[in-house]
Amino acid sequence: MPIPGPPGALTGVRVLDLTQVMAGAYCSMLLADMGADVVKVERPDGGDDTRRMSRGPDVELSPAFNAMNRNKRGLAVDLKDPRGVDVVRRLARDADVLVENFRPGMLDRLGLGHQALRKLNPELVYCSISGFGATGPYAGRGGYDLVAQAMSGLMSMTGEPGRPPAKVGVPVCDLNAGLFAAYGVLSAYVHRLRTGEGQFVDTSLLEAGVAYTVWETAMFFATGEVARPMGSAHRLSAPYEALPTADGWIAIGAANQRNWERLCAALGDDGLAADPRFADNGARMTHRIELAGELATRLRRRPTAQWLELLHAAGVPSGPLYDIEQVYADPQVQAREMLVETDHPRMGRVRHIGPPVKLSATPAAVRRPAPLLGQHSREVLAETGVPHAEIDELMAAGVLVGTPAEDVPGRAGTDRTPLEPTEVSA
Repeated sequence: MPIPGPPGALTGVRVLDLTQVMAGAYCSMLLADMGADVVKVERPDGGDDTRRMSRGPDVELSPAFNAMNRNKRGLAVDLKDPRGVDVVRRLARDADVLVENFRPGMLDRLGLGHQALRKLNPELVYCSISGFGATGPYAGRGGYDLVAQAMSGLMSMTGEPGRPPAKVGVPVCDLNAGLFAAYGVLSAYVHRLRTGEGQFVDTSLLEAGVAYTVWETAMFFATGEVARPMGSAHRLSAPYEALPTADGWIAIGAANQRNWERLCAALGDDGLAADPRFADNGARMTHRIELAGELATRLRRRPTAQWLELLHAAGVPSGPLYDIEQVYADPQVQAREMLVETDHPRMGRVRHIGPPVKLSATPAAVRRPAPLLGQHSREVLAETGVPHAEIDELMAAGVLVGTPAEDVPGRAGTDRTPLEPTEVSA
């Protein structure tokens, strides 16, 4: 059954999810949040690798898996068996979108590549996410976020000057690849609605990293200057960085002349405003290190909370530096429903990051937790028209795995599953 609750923008869209770990799973999760019926296909022997990213051996108790696979239904099938491949081909006939992040060429060898499936379903939008893309000299290489951050230039410009290379604190290439993939899928789907034609959507972790070097690439193209680490400072404007206070840190974005003047007024320091080293943005960038020192000296005289009160009253963009616990205690984060919950059959009440995009008529929502391994195998195949006897045979042969508590619509003698999804609550 599709995701319960009010319809989302993508209600009625069927997505076949042949992904694992992060980039591809994030893409299909974004589509599921918007209402698409996403069927996640996993291997029977343990499923997605993130199921083992937990503190114990139980693959159903993985916070990592649950974080990336909410709102999806789960099917477990052995693609090493031709009968398992046939199951996926049958599902692909009725799918609108397929998302995969295998190494390029692997699904082609199984008969599940784009060229093979477009013969079955010419309208299929087939999305491939890989380390380096489907073409080029590195196409056959495996890819990881760390490698993509290194090769995209991100690590060369992250961290403090003079320190060892540092990656961005979150797997930004993985997540951006998933985001760009969702953008590509939706663009291709709009094209399909207009023409009836599916197409191949191809993106990679490397490109996801390169695409985010906007300021740094612009500077290099214009001047030949190669970006280096600058801590939290901005490359083109000052002051725009995190600075120390009496009891912590504060982020100040006085990146234009008006905000600079407001900052000086809030600091109560006419001498700083009159200093020729800081007269305009060009001068402030030239003397950025001296400027940061002058500001730090003044900001250390009061705690962060007092400065925030003064700066907000003066209209200076500013904010505290939060850790993750503090993020979800913030009233604005709560008001925007960026913390939501579902009931998981094994983990109990589970918290999720809320959808970051709000649609007025067809809002995104977190309606159910990630599936147990093979939780919806019978349900999905029955909907596709596979006879129950054939499903039983596949189960008996180990080609298909399902949970014993499944609810199979239309099957006599089947008990209602205790895994019914519950509505999300903020």
